[in-house]
Amino acid sequence: MTSEDDSSTLPRRQLGRFLRETREGQGLSIDQAARLAELSKSGLHRIETAQVAKVKIREIRAVCQTYGVPEDETERVLKLAEQAQVKSWHTAFNGLYSDSTFNMYIGLEAAARQLIAYHEIVPGLLQTADYARALISSFYRDSDPEDLDRRVELRLKRQAVITRRSDPVNLELLLHESALHRVVGSPRIMAAQLRHLAEISKLPNISLRIHPFASGCTQGLLHGPFVILDFGTDARGRQVEPPLVYFEGAGKPDLYQENADDVRRYHDIASVIRRTALDETQTRDLLRRAARSYTA
Repeated sequence: MTSEDDSSTLPRRQLGRFLRETREGQGLSIDQAARLAELSKSGLHRIETAQVAKVKIREIRAVCQTYGVPEDETERVLKLAEQAQVKSWHTAFNGLYSDSTFNMYIGLEAAARQLIAYHEIVPGLLQTADYARALISSFYRDSDPEDLDRRVELRLKRQAVITRRSDPVNLELLLHESALHRVVGSPRIMAAQLRHLAEISKLPNISLRIHPFASGCTQGLLHGPFVILDFGTDARGRQVEPPLVYFEGAGKPDLYQENADDVRRYHDIASVIRRTALDETQTRDLLRRAARSYTA
């Protein structure tokens, strides 16, 4: 990347989102916060909306002090602000975002208005507690029970974005049939998980369709899981934030693609999968049959 216009906006977006949510949590208007931090209202607004080209560390520290952000969290915010200054930002994130407060994807997921996802295991937003625990304990083999409990609790809390009564996120999940046969935990856990999918897919904001083995490879490729995040439009019809594609790192840094052509390409892939997937009624029937097979 050779210019600020070409560099990733993700660090600035995450920084702005954190500061905005913290300000609102303190019950401060943007006028009040700007005055207390000795910034202009327009300057603070540009930081919160990721429209500032160069983030100033001293301003971010002043805002954190104004909001009473603990020192350890302030240090992580300042590191994020430093990364937001780098022109040649790589869209691979690790380390800084391992803490739940600063996990890049969780913040983006919560801010999205629509998610279009292709997965080969049941994604976190639709996992039962037992399924989540089985997956997490397999990955974090050396974690103590309390740590596993915390990780499972955090994963289940994320599900509020699709189950809340007010303005839930729209989720379209294209789930490969292999997820029904890849045993996670035990047959009992699988049966409960598949029944859960059949029931939760009835929610009006959730579309779940199985991509069967018989559909073969999409466009001749084994492309792997991905999520397209769309952040909707404001009252004037303008994009709130540019859409992007997310790829879970699976032990490596997570990857993001923001380029419009890349986002369009994955919309095209999702469209092909959608055309060759079972419809929603067929999907629920298959989920229930698969669930029964685990209890036979």
